Amino acid sequence: MPEIFLISRVKSTARSIPGRMSVAMANPNPNRIDGEVSVGCPPSPSSSSPSGEEWASIQFHFRNFATRRKTKGRHSIPSPEFTCNGHQWQLRLYPHGSKADEGYVSARVYHLSEGSITAAFEIKILDKFGNVKKARGWKYVFNGYKNWGWKNFISRSDILDTSQNILDSNGTLTVVISMEVVEEPTTAFVPKNPFVDMILKKFNDETTADVCFEVADERKGKKKKKAKLSVSFHAHRLILNMCAPTFAAFFGSNDTASITDVKPGIFRHLLFYVYGGKVPEEELKTHAKDIIDAANKFSIPNLKLEAELVYVASTKITLDNAIDNLLYADTKNCALLKEAVMNFLAEHCTEAAEKISFDDVPGHVAKDLLVAFSRNYKTKSNGADVDELTTLCVSALRRKLNKMGLEVDGSREAMIASIKSNS
Repeated sequence: MPEIFLISRVKSTARSIPGRMSVAMANPNPNRIDGEVSVGCPPSPSSSSPSGEEWASIQFHFRNFATRRKTKGRHSIPSPEFTCNGHQWQLRLYPHGSKADEGYVSARVYHLSEGSITAAFEIKILDKFGNVKKARGWKYVFNGYKNWGWKNFISRSDILDTSQNILDSNGTLTVVISMEVVEEPTTAFVPKNPFVDMILKKFNDETTADVCFEVADERKGKKKKKAKLSVSFHAHRLILNMCAPTFAAFFGSNDTASITDVKPGIFRHLLFYVYGGKVPEEELKTHAKDIIDAANKFSIPNLKLEAELVYVASTKITLDNAIDNLLYADTKNCALLKEAVMNFLAEHCTEAAEKISFDDVPGHVAKDLLVAFSRNYKTKSNGADVDELTTLCVSALRRKLNKMGLEVDGSREAMIASIKSNS
């Protein structure tokens, strides 16, 4: 049976650079759809290459992965060949790994051109909602027809585990491969706009700041109860007025403001983000709820959404924690987390009805649960036509809002209402 792929575009706001990555197939197949390619920063910090470089990505959908039978030898599923940096490449997955790693899925990058090239690349496994479930990156010198990869890229049991939502209802596995774009020597080099870096250098710069936050340090306060100890963060009214009006409102005519309900480390992440900085993913993962709480309180929606995404990707929803996560998501207006819980409940409705108490769940949450059931039913049965917006996932609604220049943080109902009222 021939392999069937769907090659899709990985969207990016970065500028397009023609010819950097493309797909080439000798025998066009009506079941294959060529996609455009995005160029931009690495899709996640797991890459081994320095940040700030340009990357190109292609997303492959490996059909019928769940039913792939085990055969003798190391059977692989090759992707269509693609071009990056003037060289030909191919991604190959081994559904049952090698003989030494039968419980894993192997992933390897094949260099299909003559000559030598140093390539930084990253392979990501996405779940059916587009969240990253596994990512690995490396930098390797390919001399001629060489290949490199991981024998134990991801556990096969994890892929087949329905609670992890990696495969869709058709058993399709989605994989993204990204490569660092290497500038050709003949290409004229123009440095990027330095404005963002210039602003970032002003973060907590006491010499140019005109306001100061005093953030209470509870850990020090416990050691010296009589001393009112705090950590100072220097800032600029102009930047706060433009990027974080809620922060700016703390000052009024004063030049100092006290913050007592946020830890200094968390506050630093918020202010650093306001100045154009990036919070490391490991910090987002470790302090996800603290960052969500603070970003929600001080109206820094993009950081809240980043922390929410990392929390959803790193949290396994179970019957034991579903209601706690649902109530938290509802309280903090985390639509993506709420959707993840609702999808879990829809897929495990029988067990949930028997083992979970819904006494503390607010009545307005029922509509979100019905939407999850509707989407789940539609996926399985290709059901009747319904209002497209009603069954769109949260990420799709946020993309629409962002494209329209509207606020992307809000409940599902608020997002749909905003789209309709501005269409």
